[in-house]
Amino acid sequence: QVQLVESGGGLVQAGGSLRLSCAASGRTFSSVAMGWFRQAPGKEREEVTCHSNEEKNTAYADSVKGRFTLSRVNGQNTVYLQMNTLRPEDTAVYYCAAGFCAGASFRTLEVWGQGTLVTVSS
Repeated sequence: QVQLVESGGGLVQAGGSLRLSCAASGRTFSSVAMGWFRQAPGKEREEVTCHSNEEKNTAYADSVKGRFTLSRVNGQNTVYLQMNTLRPEDTAVYYCAAGFCAGASFRTLEVWGQGTLVTVSS
């Protein structure tokens, strides 16, 4: 069974940090892009970041650039999202995903996880 499982969400004060993890299983993901998107209550899905092994490039949404960092361990099928200097507007459910990206946005989603909630208090 192909699946992505996120962990690491929680409640943090503004200015704090969190590290999200995503463990992929069921197949090899080295040939597809992996990254994160988020969805806040009542809002549409928002791109966060995406890494392409083929392009050897990581793209970030302007809203998180300089604060969030994606790291990918291909041999372990694992993706991390280090989030620093968090803001209340970063509050959302964060989803790990695999597919094909244009910049930081997923154009095609092959698989995504159940999400992990990040809440940033002011």
